[in-house]
Amino acid sequence: MSVAVTRVPTPNASRYLQQLCKHWSHKYPVKFTSQNGRIEMSAAVLILDADPEGLGLRLTAEAENIERMEGVVADHLKRFAFREELLFDWKPA
Repeated sequence: MSVAVTRVPTPNASRYLQQLCKHWSHKYPVKFTSQNGRIEMSAAVLILDADPEGLGLRLTAEAENIERMEGVVADHLKRFAFREELLFDWKPA
C-alpha cells in the first residue's frame, strides 16, 4: 500500500470535509464529524482532518492507484470549493 498526504489551506475545511463525506456516503462506508472523517472507497481509504486553517488529507491506496485517487479526491473537493482555489501538494508519507 502507498500513502499520500497533503494539507490544503482553507478557512472552510470543516464544510468541505462534511460535503465530501456526505457526497460519498451514498456509495461508500463513511464516518465523520465536523473535524474528522474517514471514507472507505473501493480503491482507497481517505482520512480527513479539519481545523480553522485548513484540511489535512491522508490517502491510502495500492501503489498503482494512488496517483489516480489523489486526482479523484482533489477534483471532488475543488468542485465544492468553486468560490476559492484549493491547492493540493500530495507527498508520499
